Amino acid sequence: MFVRERMTVNPLTVAETTPVFEADELLRKNNIARLPVVKDGKLIGIITQEDLLKVSPSQATTLSVWELNYVLSKLQVKDGMTKNPIAISPDATLEEAAVIMRDKKVGALPVVEDEKLIGIITESDIFDAFLELMGLKKTGTRLTIDVEDRIGAIADLTEIIKKQGINIISMALFHSLDNQGKLVLRLESNQSDQVIKEIRSQGFKVVHIANWS
Repeated sequence: MFVRERMTVNPLTVAETTPVFEADELLRKNNIARLPVVKDGKLIGIITQEDLLKVSPSQATTLSVWELNYVLSKLQVKDGMTKNPIAISPDATLEEAAVIMRDKKVGALPVVEDEKLIGIITESDIFDAFLELMGLKKTGTRLTIDVEDRIGAIADLTEIIKKQGINIISMALFHSLDNQGKLVLRLESNQSDQVIKEIRSQGFKVVHIANWS
């Protein structure tokens, strides 16, 4: 799955000369956490609600209301934005985007193609894609099975399930350090007693079973 398929296309943006109070209003009105900053269509920065708070006068200020409004009217996005933010290509994978967000501790990445901003992808977009990939919105059975790290182990399991006429919605293998792995299978059936019995009869250990709808 690629960034292009999950990003928000043509996101709201601001110019570097936008007053901070206007940027703050955009964030609140649209219930979003950040705004890319563009100039002639090119990404030059990004500003978040936290950035705006940092450049705005403290609530403990001794400024009068008139002075405070004057200061706020002079503050612009360029005074608080992060310049040259990390961006990603629309053809990058979601895994790449997730790794960058995790390593750089950011909640979103602007998406740039041919030097132009074309979208933004957030951690929520990636989380939604993960839920979809794991088939969590479909009724079925979730099995966790201990699997030996050997060639053909997963093929043997899927063959057992195939013979029972049950469809596999999703599959994920979590590795451990003792040549064992835990295979998480989501089956498109709530009637899985027989297939579980067959799996166990072939020497596999089913360590967890859950039905969901």
